[in-house]
Amino acid sequence: MTTFDLVIQNGTLLTMDPENRVIENGCLCISGDTIAHVGDHIPEDHKASKTINAGGGLIIPGLINGHTHAPMSLFKGLADDLPLMEWLNQYIFPVEKNMDADFIYTGTLLACAEMILSGTTTFCDMYLFEDHVAAAAFQSGVRCLVGEVLYDFPSPNYGDLENGFVYTERLINKWKNNPLVSIAVEPHALFTCSPELLERANQMALNHKTPLIIHFAETLAEVEAIKKKYGRSPLEHLEALNIAGSHLIADHAVHLDPSEIEKMAGYGIKVIHNAESNMKLSSGIAPVPQMIAQGITVGMGTDGGASNNNMDLFTEMDMAAKLHKVQAMDPTVMDALTVLKMATIEGAKALGIGHITGSLETGKKADIIVIDTRKPHLTPMYNPFSHLVYAARGQDVKHTIINGRLVMENRQLLTLNLEEVMARAMEKAVDVRKWVSSQ
Repeated sequence: MTTFDLVIQNGTLLTMDPENRVIENGCLCISGDTIAHVGDHIPEDHKASKTINAGGGLIIPGLINGHTHAPMSLFKGLADDLPLMEWLNQYIFPVEKNMDADFIYTGTLLACAEMILSGTTTFCDMYLFEDHVAAAAFQSGVRCLVGEVLYDFPSPNYGDLENGFVYTERLINKWKNNPLVSIAVEPHALFTCSPELLERANQMALNHKTPLIIHFAETLAEVEAIKKKYGRSPLEHLEALNIAGSHLIADHAVHLDPSEIEKMAGYGIKVIHNAESNMKLSSGIAPVPQMIAQGITVGMGTDGGASNNNMDLFTEMDMAAKLHKVQAMDPTVMDALTVLKMATIEGAKALGIGHITGSLETGKKADIIVIDTRKPHLTPMYNPFSHLVYAARGQDVKHTIINGRLVMENRQLLTLNLEEVMARAMEKAVDVRKWVSSQ
């Protein structure tokens, strides 16, 4: 007799595997942290420790938030509809210089609660005090790839840059072989990092076989600043420093010309698209359809709570699909399947973890969500891919499983006390108001 720890049945499986198989009235079996069976029937002579009835809903891979700043969940709505420099100097910078490890830990718990409740099972983070981001994610049971932001000026966490490299090295060693937490090397951006910093960060990433993650070509002002300072475009700057490669993840990548897109594809550079953040900050529209057409792996991210007021990847998918359609004046651009892949398997590939998550396949880690489709806005359902991108919402996620562990059941968080997390967040909000008013 075969014994499974968890069986999910009576739902439609969208596997997001290489064949994009859809299995109606399918089932999925989990042993430990791994998917042991995917099909249209449960193996005979089996025993299940626990069974979940999907109720005719959708069973899909957990969503991948490819770029965010999780602790900034404490900044949601702090300052909106303002010019960039006013936003930064009067609100964001005054808050950040006062933050401590507990602030970061609390903000990350809040973000993890929101992500679990809206179906995100993996996120990639760049911010400060990232050891505490990792600890909060691990406590929450969420898979993550995190890295401490490195830049030329002193950090509220580690002080001088030299300490930043020491801190990053410690992160890599501390979380090595953790089942949920992985570490990346993360210089902030080309305009905040000297060539020497970038080269050293790149070498550290190569030595440890970790991704190198950077904000890249996000705004026109950034592009012009790089050209003015170095006499070359952001991509040419990467090339000159021998940083362009398949280990590089470029966040945003908004302002690129066709030749640069072709070059990035040749280097194997991965991209994370942040449609809502780019819209809110008026950064521009990334040429995502052109990138995908050239073979670039493109994932999807929400960015942080200060530039996107939620971490719901369902709203992000909806917005991204429609944004590119209206820009191209072509309703066929960024079809629902393409967009859902960006939030699942392509997002996993972009982060270098496509071999363990992002699709429902035997042998992969069991990162799975169940969508309750018995709701007016999801009835009737002719095309499940279309429904997920254009109609579903984060609150339609009923169950969330990460690494084989049920972290939300029937909309109830199992790894966090939601009321306590929100109470802690409200306490931190009192501090934020004080910091801003003291300016």
